[in-house]
Amino acid sequence: MQGGASAIAKTNHPINEDIHEAEVRLIGDDGEQLGIMSSKEALDIAVERDLDLVMISPAAKPPVCKIMDYGKYRFEQAKREKEAKKNQHVIEVKEIRMSPSIGENDFMVKLRNGQKFLTEGNRLKVTVRFRGREMAHTDLGRQLLERFAKECEEIAKLDKGAKLEGRLMTEFLSPKAQTPPKKQPKKQEEAAAE
Repeated sequence: MQGGASAIAKTNHPINEDIHEAEVRLIGDDGEQLGIMSSKEALDIAVERDLDLVMISPAAKPPVCKIMDYGKYRFEQAKREKEAKKNQHVIEVKEIRMSPSIGENDFMVKLRNGQKFLTEGNRLKVTVRFRGREMAHTDLGRQLLERFAKECEEIAKLDKGAKLEGRLMTEFLSPKAQTPPKKQPKKQEEAAAE
């Protein structure tokens, strides 16, 4: 049985000695309704079964308590949350930086990296940085960004076009929705296998 002083337990539900209600509705560890009784009686039943008394619905009149192994419940809840977190995909914003005087080969390397980021499902921020006298030729940076977006148009859509802010010109691309390949009918699959 778990004591009432556990730090993890106090974060969500009042348990055992932390329940100070005059009356509670009690649910057994197997889900059966045990009726309305004082919190002291409910705690005695939980102690007798070597389990915890957990308040699961404090807003109800009277509050609802359940008899359970709270440590096991918290462990399973944490396990479910971890599994759900593992299955979700977080979209990141990746950045590609260039200068207006970038060479052709360097541009192609940056383009391939940007396309890889987009196919992985990430958003892409493409930045051209102007230094010194390059500020007089912002049109070169705009052409570079437009070319980059045109090269990526099959796998990405342009969110925000080229915009100059200080010495940086940026544009944002996001991946197009991936449509899964259509499944062939059974007869075509069998013919393809022969």
